[in-house]
Amino acid sequence: MKIFLDTANLREIEEAASWGILSGVTTNPSLLAREQGVDFEETILEITRLVDGPISAETISEDADGMVREGKTYAAWHPNVIVKVPSTIEGLKAVSRLKQDDIRTNVTLCFNANQALLAARAGAFVVSPFVGRLDDISEPGVELIHDIVQLYTMDPEIDTQVLAASIRHPRHIIEVAQAGADIATVPFNVLQLSMKHPLTDAGIERFLADWRKREAEQVTSVGAQ
Repeated sequence: MKIFLDTANLREIEEAASWGILSGVTTNPSLLAREQGVDFEETILEITRLVDGPISAETISEDADGMVREGKTYAAWHPNVIVKVPSTIEGLKAVSRLKQDDIRTNVTLCFNANQALLAARAGAFVVSPFVGRLDDISEPGVELIHDIVQLYTMDPEIDTQVLAASIRHPRHIIEVAQAGADIATVPFNVLQLSMKHPLTDAGIERFLADWRKREAEQVTSVGAQ
C-alpha cells in the first residue's frame, strides 16, 4: 500500500518526503485554509517539486460545469495534479467529462460502497472513502474499505484505486492496508506516531547507556596504566 501525506503544509511535506516513504499528497480546501496567506496554485506547484507523485487539488464548485472548468485549470498546472471532486451526481458528471480529456480525478467524501462503485464506473482514477468520519458516527470505516475493494476486484473493467482517507491513528494505517486499500493518505502527526514505540525508545536509551559505560571504563583503564 502506498502512503500519501494529507496536508498543505510545505514544511510537513518536505520533512516527510525526506523519509523516502511518500508516493503522493492530498490537499483540500480546509487544509489550505489553515495555511494563512498562501496562494493555491503556488502551493500545489511547490508540492509537486517536493514529491514526485499524484497531488490532489480539490474543486469548490457545486455544479459539474464549474468542477470541469476548475479541473482543467488545475490539471494544466502540472502533470501530477489530480482533480478532487465530491461524491455527488454533479461530481460524477464532472469525472466523466474530465476523463474524456484524460484528466485524472479523485472522488472524495465517499461514505458508502454505492458512491464508490458509481465513481469507478464514471472513470475516477481514485476514490477516497473516509474511514475516521464513519468511525465518528459508529459506522465501521475500515469495513467500507473492504467492501469497496471486494466490489472493484469482482469487476475486471474497474481500475480505480482505493485511497483510504480520514486516517485518525496508526492502527488505521494497518487496518486499511489489510482491507486491501491501494493508498492511505495520512496526516503528518499520525505518520510521526507510526514510528513511535516505547520499547524502541527504551532500547536506544539502553544501547547508548551501555556504550557510554564501555567508553568510560576504557578511559579509566587507560588512566590507570
